[in-house]
Amino acid sequence: MKKPRIIFMGTPDFAVTIVDTLRMHGADIVAIITAPDKQSGRGRKLNQSAVKKYADQNHIPTLQPTNLKSEDFLKELQGYNADLQIVVAFRMLPEVVWQMPPMGTINLHASLLPQYRGAAPINWAIINGEKQTGVTTFFLQHKIDTGDIIMQQSAEIGEEMTAGELHDELASLGAKLVVETYECIASGTVNSAPQNSLVTTALKEAPKIYKENCRISWGKDGIEIYNLIRGLCPRPGAWTEFLDDNNRSRTVKIFVSTLFQQDHTAEPGSLRIQDGTLSIYCRDGYLVINELQMEGKRRMNADDFLRGSNLNNKWKAL
Repeated sequence: MKKPRIIFMGTPDFAVTIVDTLRMHGADIVAIITAPDKQSGRGRKLNQSAVKKYADQNHIPTLQPTNLKSEDFLKELQGYNADLQIVVAFRMLPEVVWQMPPMGTINLHASLLPQYRGAAPINWAIINGEKQTGVTTFFLQHKIDTGDIIMQQSAEIGEEMTAGELHDELASLGAKLVVETYECIASGTVNSAPQNSLVTTALKEAPKIYKENCRISWGKDGIEIYNLIRGLCPRPGAWTEFLDDNNRSRTVKIFVSTLFQQDHTAEPGSLRIQDGTLSIYCRDGYLVINELQMEGKRRMNADDFLRGSNLNNKWKAL
């Protein structure tokens, strides 16, 4: 069986796990497409994507187009004579790109489609308190994340699991699924099914996470706040504002917490500092804060934070 010539498209660490596993299983990756290098930091240093670094380390030709419809890019892409394109955590492709290879273009999505279509399925699954998620491979079509499904694999979400931990688990699971999908396509035994045939309940979306999505509302039930914190850990991080006893506010990110549900008469957002622990009241209990980061400071354990601050019970979380 002749190996298909593959173009791989991706940008973050999640995609690196997939392309590396494909290569270990003998896939012929003839080129990689990833995001252009970006300037960041105080020194405006030019930074490469995780996939670009991987491609350079493994001497794989790399394309970094700013315009996926430009004639120069399309001509160069066509010149690789790829049989199949595999997309993982990249960007929306124009039809002229995803229709180019004769075997099609497949995508890996970190949810059990058609649930959680969108840019942040890992985060939203945890934020919404789901107990199960998974990974899906599918053929690209016009609308994002709506193409015919090829394969799926489910995964359990532990009660204390963070988005970062789920990310790593799904990257490993997804790598195996992409290899299985690639092998089925290469052997001509692939089957696929329209997503509409799998819709049994109302669909939940997974839109891009913005700063306003990350703010904690202490008037909510504790389980909602707890899920928000772990669903945004380690990035971008759930945040709140601490208002000190001089009415000065400071932004604080909270990464790890423990939920205690009980009746109380405290105002939501009130702080409780007791026996070296920091807690914040919510509607139906309180959360013990285990790891946090004050703006301009490093992330630290709550006990270290308390020893180095003037935090007291007169402060409030807004």
